[in-house]
Amino acid sequence: MIPTVALVGRPNVGKSTLFNKIVGKKVAIIEDLPGVTRDRIYQEATYNNKRFYLVDTGGIDASKMKFNDEIKMQAEIAIKEADVVVFIVDGKEGLTSNDLMVRDLLRKSNKKVIVAINKVDNKASEEHIYDFYELGFDTYIPISSIHNTGYIDLLEEITKDFHETEEKEDDRLKFCIIGRPNVGKSSLTNALLNEERVVVSDIAGTTRDSIDSVLKYHDEEYILIDTAGMRKKGKVFEAVEKYSLFRSLKAIDRSDICLVVINAEEGIKEHDKHIAGYAIESGKGLIFVVNKWDTVKDKTIPEFEKEMRAEFQFATYAPIVYLSALTKKRIHTLMPEVIKVGENIKREIPTSILNNVIADAYQLNIPPSYKGKRLKIYFSSQTGIKPPKFTLRVNSKGLVHFSYERYLENKLRENFELEGTPIILQFKNRNGEE
Repeated sequence: MIPTVALVGRPNVGKSTLFNKIVGKKVAIIEDLPGVTRDRIYQEATYNNKRFYLVDTGGIDASKMKFNDEIKMQAEIAIKEADVVVFIVDGKEGLTSNDLMVRDLLRKSNKKVIVAINKVDNKASEEHIYDFYELGFDTYIPISSIHNTGYIDLLEEITKDFHETEEKEDDRLKFCIIGRPNVGKSSLTNALLNEERVVVSDIAGTTRDSIDSVLKYHDEEYILIDTAGMRKKGKVFEAVEKYSLFRSLKAIDRSDICLVVINAEEGIKEHDKHIAGYAIESGKGLIFVVNKWDTVKDKTIPEFEKEMRAEFQFATYAPIVYLSALTKKRIHTLMPEVIKVGENIKREIPTSILNNVIADAYQLNIPPSYKGKRLKIYFSSQTGIKPPKFTLRVNSKGLVHFSYERYLENKLRENFELEGTPIILQFKNRNGEE
């Protein structure tokens, strides 16, 4: 298993800066999917060929309110999830009462704690370093975003007990079951496995880990990953749901295909779109599973399908399966779709055929000129799978309008079997500039 590292501390000590520094990029929020504002809770990082998950827990602040159970729960779950906790403090401000509260929580754990003293940028902050020894931990590392110092020492300490990544490649198709609480994910897992592998509970937002099972179907083995419910973030989005979501996002990243379960009895909810967006953003195959179909008496499949396509306009390529996990009615329709999408996410298209399709699409709909220039496509090639990725050499990337990109994507889907998989179109100037 990949180890987990949690960043813990009060607000404004530089957790986000450190997070982005370690993962090596600013974590972007996707904007082109309706309703998807993915505040990414964690990111996979690598240092010296050692992989780990990095988690940002949010600021723990008790100065304006009672140190209540919810804040305590957030910190405790963060600690429970982590193999290593990085306790970030502010070297400029020195030790505060909030730091001592966080310290008290960390002391109860048996986890490795590293105190990262941030903002050590001048002599005044250097003098504060020794104040933090009062916290009573073994390891203290001063770091500075401004001077870009201390990060290597910190990463060395974080990863010194981690093993280098030498995982054997598991070529079995992995798919996860995701969705809001109480849509029937565990029941679907049980129906597919034909056993009570997962305890089915009516309590929303349970905090159990995702569970991997080996599913045998037509003499082939598949890895089925069941996850806890993904509850919408908001005022009632407590730490339990946050880390339930964290585990679900980890399950998505480990999967090839995501089954997004919709509760037919309740109908389509806004958060169903967010959850589908998580899968698409991660570049995973996508299948909608409309569960509890046996409870729907006032709609036919074509009528419900029309609603699904209207609500999920950003994923019209995803197949929809209608079934009842509890009664197992129509359950036989699901695995053939999983297998088909599994083939499509790794589909490879010969370069000559790809170029013919793109050239025909171009001639059929020549892009309009912009400021006296017109987009030209010189050469296309497939540059990746899972999901399929295509690179198009053009005269100027700036001439590619999103509507024309969508047009080309639709033409690829018309000509090739790509149902259930997102596809990535990358445009590069002919001189190699990205």
